[in-house]
Amino acid sequence: MMRNLNCAARAALLTCLLMSWALLAQAQVPIPAPPSVNATSFILIDFHSDVVLAERESDARVEPASITKLMTSFVAFREIAAGNLTLEDEVLISERAWRTPGSRMFVEVGRRVTVEDLLQGIIIQSGNDASVAIAEHIAGDEAVFASLMNKQAAALGMTGTNYTNATGLPDPDQYTTARDIAILARAIISEFPEFYRWYSQREFTFADIRQHNRNRLLWRDPSVDGLKTGHTSSAGYCLVTSASRDGMRLISVVMGSANEEARATASQALLNYGFRFFETFQLYDGGAELSRERVWRGKGGELPLGLAEDFFVTVQRGRYDALQARMELADRLVAPIETGDRLGQLVISMDGEVISSRPLVALADVEQAGFIGRTTDGIRMWLGGLFGSD
Repeated sequence: MMRNLNCAARAALLTCLLMSWALLAQAQVPIPAPPSVNATSFILIDFHSDVVLAERESDARVEPASITKLMTSFVAFREIAAGNLTLEDEVLISERAWRTPGSRMFVEVGRRVTVEDLLQGIIIQSGNDASVAIAEHIAGDEAVFASLMNKQAAALGMTGTNYTNATGLPDPDQYTTARDIAILARAIISEFPEFYRWYSQREFTFADIRQHNRNRLLWRDPSVDGLKTGHTSSAGYCLVTSASRDGMRLISVVMGSANEEARATASQALLNYGFRFFETFQLYDGGAELSRERVWRGKGGELPLGLAEDFFVTVQRGRYDALQARMELADRLVAPIETGDRLGQLVISMDGEVISSRPLVALADVEQAGFIGRTTDGIRMWLGGLFGSD
């Protein structure tokens, strides 16, 4: 066809084709529904932005089984961070810990075992005996330790969770939700990267007994590096997974699958869905100056504004250029102002719809000016209000 066109016509046609291709490239491809997975409830979130990418019955009350041990280890990590516990501390194994039924690390009654070994036994081998031993060492007995677990859950905003033991053995008063588990997993990864590496460890040997991590995805997907399996006859098969690809980290929680393979397949499907159809960007650095604003009645006159933490957003793949940012501030900022004071918000929108926002905070202190400075600014503010200007 192009052979019969003159040069001008050919150029015009090529231009039209290029424009059409460009428009097609920019066209928004609808995101398909999440995969249908074998689970009673699930949730998939982005670690950095905390955006929910897929969910079903994520606030439904479920039995946590050995997913409970995420909180058991989290409490221990917090105790280490607070200086109340060290990895080298030796824990005396009680008969109660030794007799705890279910999955075991095979500690022996009366033996002293380091906190580090017990934590690996909890995380990798899902040892109920190790969980009780840690609980007794930290809190005196398991019931008191459970109260510590509940305090940590409340502090994290896990509103649908209650713990009565450190193991996950069935109890009608022990329950959680898929959403709460995702909150906890995110806290472990962000607060304790030095301990998180244990969740990717495939095996652990204690007392000459080698046991493998039950998370099958650690062998199947090199991007997967945690977190925990769980199973009882009443809870079904559960799996909390985290994976990182090209700087994007996702967390999936699958509760109540039919068997080990079903929970692994469901988790893999959710992760693949999230990585295929979404991408995450860091838009702004925490603590970086985003704006400098006039401050009335203050020394110095101007104040740097920014965000308290790094700001990430998760969007459909190929839609980054459609993001728009705006700052919303009070008409006037008036001293005194302290570092960290919230003075407005940064709003991110797409196609006219707000998708995320963060508070704008003061990055410096601004003291009140002296009497003359306050009086002068007061007059200016009055005149500005009177005549509609600053």
